Amino acid sequence: MRALVPEGNTGTTENTKMQERRARTDDVTVLILGGGRGSRLEPLTGSRSKPAVPLAGKYRLIDIPISNAINSGMSRIYVLTQFNSHSLHRHIANTYRFDAFSNSYVQILAAQQTPGDESWFQGTADAVRQYTDILKETAGDLVLILSGDHLYRMNYSALVREHRKAMADITLGVLPCSQREIADFGAVRVDSCGEVLEFREKPCTPEARAGMEVAPSLLETHGIPSGQPYIASMGIYLFDKRVLLDLLDSEDIDFGKHIMPRAVETRKVQAGFFNGYWRDIGTIRAFFESHMDLLEDDPPFCFYDPEWPFFTHPRFLPGARLTQTRFERCSLAEGCRIESSQIRHSVVGVRTIIHRAKIERALLMGADAYEQELSAGGRPPIGIGAGSEIRNAIVDKNARIGKGCRIVGVDGREDAEGEGWALRDGIVVIAKNATIPDGTVIQ
Repeated sequence: MRALVPEGNTGTTENTKMQERRARTDDVTVLILGGGRGSRLEPLTGSRSKPAVPLAGKYRLIDIPISNAINSGMSRIYVLTQFNSHSLHRHIANTYRFDAFSNSYVQILAAQQTPGDESWFQGTADAVRQYTDILKETAGDLVLILSGDHLYRMNYSALVREHRKAMADITLGVLPCSQREIADFGAVRVDSCGEVLEFREKPCTPEARAGMEVAPSLLETHGIPSGQPYIASMGIYLFDKRVLLDLLDSEDIDFGKHIMPRAVETRKVQAGFFNGYWRDIGTIRAFFESHMDLLEDDPPFCFYDPEWPFFTHPRFLPGARLTQTRFERCSLAEGCRIESSQIRHSVVGVRTIIHRAKIERALLMGADAYEQELSAGGRPPIGIGAGSEIRNAIVDKNARIGKGCRIVGVDGREDAEGEGWALRDGIVVIAKNATIPDGTVIQ
């Protein structure tokens, strides 16, 4: 996955390299918006905030933007939180610990009531506005605002170089998308130089999209294949700090709905084109399919780049223990114990316990801790019991699935829910800490 702006040039002088490093590390304060309720991801967000949702067997969603920032040389990072934020706070505190003699940090900025403002965050812009005092105190003249629920790999320093080169007030991360997709994002219209002329938030109708199509020649200039008629905002905003503070001196509460449509009329807003894998993980279906993408023979996104590691909480778990088990196109995290099972096209998270089961197209998030003894009250142990079949499903952490259960998601079925489970867009989701008794059938 790559940004269209080259990330390195062997012919660059040492002086230029030093300037780039200084621009990357000293000039940028990173704000990650992690306070949304995440209702479209329920029940995964029933007891945690969206950025704290487990990802790819061992990570959390918040690890993606934080790791991208650190790998981009930006380690002055704030995470703004509000709903169900306890597990997110704990994860960040346990994971991102820097050298005591460095200026690097990842700090939580939680929603709070103050003498000057007694309301919680009302929107993305309002969340940042409530912490403008901290922004004014931080070093550097740039502020990079990111979302905490996207899956992608991006070198943000390329965006900084584009911003400097264009002498822009604001630079947006953008990528091409289809007509169907643009209804869920901010649509951007640009001129031949990439300057943003118009910003429309979630144009759902033909009338709302009218005039927003992009010329194929513009995409070709940036090395993007034609066939995607629109340009979408990625929710990545790079501001000159003075411009951001000025725009926040209003009652606007959201960047996409209010700040950006107004900014393009009075400020120089530049588009920073991106041509890599990017996925908005806002729904159960998108969350599930992004994990299935990881299992392709040639996945569009992977975690195996040694030059761009993704960081998470180190658990120091033993290797997985497997007995008479067949895997086909799976991702297996550490600490699992699996016996006499067949597992196909699935992501198996940390500490997953499976006994003689059939698993296909499933995301198993595993467990937070090993169970020392069988639970009292006749409940099944944490894990998946003997004789159970799971297909097209997400099993959240610490779930107890009994023996002989059949849990199968079916496309086209209406959404439904029951005790400890929900059916969302054809995907069965077993909630965190849920107990599914022996012999249960969900399909």
